Amino acid sequence: MSKHSIVFLMYHELALPGRPICQDEPGYVRYVLSQDEFRNQIDFLKKHGWNALSVTQALAFPEGQCVCITFDDGCETDLLAAAPILGQAGYTATFFVTTGRLGCAGYLSQRQVRELSALGFEIGCHSMTHAYLSDLNDEGLEREICQAKLQLEQILGRTVEHFSCPGGRYNDRVLLVARRAGYRSVSTSRLQANSAITDPFALGRVAILRNILLSDFGAICGGTSLTHLRVQMAVRDLAKRFLGNSVYDRLRARILRSVPRRNM
Repeated sequence: MSKHSIVFLMYHELALPGRPICQDEPGYVRYVLSQDEFRNQIDFLKKHGWNALSVTQALAFPEGQCVCITFDDGCETDLLAAAPILGQAGYTATFFVTTGRLGCAGYLSQRQVRELSALGFEIGCHSMTHAYLSDLNDEGLEREICQAKLQLEQILGRTVEHFSCPGGRYNDRVLLVARRAGYRSVSTSRLQANSAITDPFALGRVAILRNILLSDFGAICGGTSLTHLRVQMAVRDLAKRFLGNSVYDRLRARILRSVPRRNM
């Protein structure tokens, strides 16, 4: 990883004691960290001299040890758990919201999105319905990328500049629509660190899975484990292209259901 590269971390829901998570599908659960696990990771960053940035801040590629923290989906624990932990550390982040889920059980309400923004956190768009964008026609892309942006801007009363792709699925049509909609960046699931020469409409991110060791987490932040992760991602991408999104998801869910679940 080059000196001025920054790894963008991708989080989802945080699990709180006694509170059900938004989905129990195995492919979703593996992305759900406990509140304590997330706190330990933030404490690790603080202890080792890292700064945590929003997408807008990270795209300036400041000097020093930096990571970019992003959350997808717009779960209520963004406000209830993630924001207090980040705030206590003096860190910020970008929260990508799925607008069609606002007000649904387990997800942020419109008022809570405004509250999260008022705390100084950046709000980005994560589509309208969390559809796989590469499967959509022009009308679907307009709804998921453009209309979702307008809806979120009406809620916040400010411009929404950054977009993240549900499930990491995207293609050239998706990026073209995002550019035309007025976004400044598109975050994907490409396993790469980002630098000043990275296309801001194809930013890489690394998903943080539950039960990851802090040593492995540190290796991700430093970019030293990305080559190994890219090999694994290449195999998954090949399977997605060969099987298609829906078949791949059904097969993955069947495999994950057969794996014993460790406590969160």
